Amino acid sequence: MADPTGSTTSTAPTSHDDAPVILRAQNLTKHYPIKGGVLRRTVGHVRALEDVSFDLRAGETLGVVGESGCGKSTLGRMLMRLEEPTGGRLEFDGVDLYSLGRREMRRKRRDIQIVFQDPYTSLNPRKTVADLIGEPFDVHPDAVPRAGRRRRVQELMELVGLSPEHINRYPHQFSGGQRQRIGIARGIALNPKILVCDEPVSALDVSVQAQVINVMERLQRELGLAYVFIAHDLSVVRHIADRVAVMYLGRIVELGTEDEIYERPTHPYTRALLSAVPVPDPLARGTRQEIKLQGDVPSPANPPSGCRFHTRCWLARDVCSTDEPQLVERNDGRGEHRSACHFTEESVSGRTTP
Repeated sequence: MADPTGSTTSTAPTSHDDAPVILRAQNLTKHYPIKGGVLRRTVGHVRALEDVSFDLRAGETLGVVGESGCGKSTLGRMLMRLEEPTGGRLEFDGVDLYSLGRREMRRKRRDIQIVFQDPYTSLNPRKTVADLIGEPFDVHPDAVPRAGRRRRVQELMELVGLSPEHINRYPHQFSGGQRQRIGIARGIALNPKILVCDEPVSALDVSVQAQVINVMERLQRELGLAYVFIAHDLSVVRHIADRVAVMYLGRIVELGTEDEIYERPTHPYTRALLSAVPVPDPLARGTRQEIKLQGDVPSPANPPSGCRFHTRCWLARDVCSTDEPQLVERNDGRGEHRSACHFTEESVSGRTTP
């Protein structure tokens, strides 16, 4: 398995098939209105998410990958209910989060926390580490007694590999990797069940990425966390994810275990993404077929009819422009594997290439 540094490991993701489902997304949809004219009337919609469905089990990591603008970050914000849905349902422990009032939702947010992408802008530069990591305790004062907050912050710093002696420092006195550890410590302060990670290592150097990922894997083992890990770097996702959801233009086009997605992809878009992943071995690089997609990603304000990928797909037929493929199971006896393609068998066999 490739890690963020390009080396390989023999580590395999742990199976969570028997663990209970703690988060269930059903047909999540988010449309942003486009305003125009003097009266600022709605003249269209940006279809950021369309009918996104998946389950997340306790202790599992679901990787969400895709190009910029495919809806990954919108999905992360909707899981936190930082965005209200246009349609769909989101269940946490069997309770629809979108049906809760403000006070009830605040209590539920203790169990679902987020780590933001950029450690340079997500931390208030005027606050010390003690204030930043202890901020959740201000929102939820019953979580830790006020007299014990400083000690709890120091414990959280130790958990993420920071020195408790630096508790009075400011963000500018830390490196990028250390700042992201501060963000992770803040995310786990309330002992959540789920941590939504919105590209948590994309702003970091490759060597620092590996260190932060190792911290997150250790925390998952020790605290029993479930992750929704959003990223555009497929090598990072492969290192940490148990299952992977591939998104294109607001939809999930393929969903399966890490091994199924990386070793037996069935959707042409997944194959194209994987072919672009850098390979450190020059010999392996020379034997791999690179798939170069033609054209640009269509606008989510005016997505193509039928299959949204058909305008760039080398397998496309007439049916692809008229009939939208459903995300259906491609069960080969080795696990749950879903993809949305009319010509999956051809894409698997590779008989038709770009």
